[in-house]
Amino acid sequence: MLTKPVKIILWAAGFIVLALGAVIVTGNMIAGSWSRGPAATTGRAAVPNAPATGDSGKSLETKAKQLSAKMKALGPRGIYVMIDTAENRLRLIKDGKVIKEAVVSCGSGDVLKDPKGERKWIFDTPRGEFSVSAKLVNPTWIKPDWAFYEEGEPLPKDFNDRVDNDTLGDYALGFGNGYFIHGTLYTRLLGRNVTHGCVRVGDADLKEIYQVVPFGAKVYIY
Repeated sequence: MLTKPVKIILWAAGFIVLALGAVIVTGNMIAGSWSRGPAATTGRAAVPNAPATGDSGKSLETKAKQLSAKMKALGPRGIYVMIDTAENRLRLIKDGKVIKEAVVSCGSGDVLKDPKGERKWIFDTPRGEFSVSAKLVNPTWIKPDWAFYEEGEPLPKDFNDRVDNDTLGDYALGFGNGYFIHGTLYTRLLGRNVTHGCVRVGDADLKEIYQVVPFGAKVYIY
């Protein structure tokens, strides 16, 4: 049991501790109000770095125009070819403007295997960026093995049996790895995905494309 004098001493010590705590809290509140300034005392929150109007809006518009100009400068110049394999459309573009559009036929996506199952071919038109690497008039097609397997014929022993002077039409533009933009005997199938990977074009469109597109022009296929 604590004696009465001891209780009085402990009670007094506790009161002093509470009083000191109140003084410290009050001091912190006063200091905080001074540091926050008038906005804190009136109950309004200060908004730092508020967006400016007027000149800043014009500067953003100027930056947008500059960025657009830079993007155009990075694009291909002159004449180039764009081929959409899903829509079967070929577009000639000059300095960002479409100057001609033609219906074409692109790869079927079919898969062919040889009779023994040792080799297979996937008839897709390649996607990506290419360049016109060849321009041919009255092109000759040297028929590959798959052309005979597709018809159920044996491989020829005479090389001359592989030579075909009609299938590719009057003109052909090669864009690498044996792929060409060329004519077709099957104009009724234009607009459909039926080829072995090349891009078939009608005679009139092909002639204009051949005349307009220079050697080395870019070909973009997607």
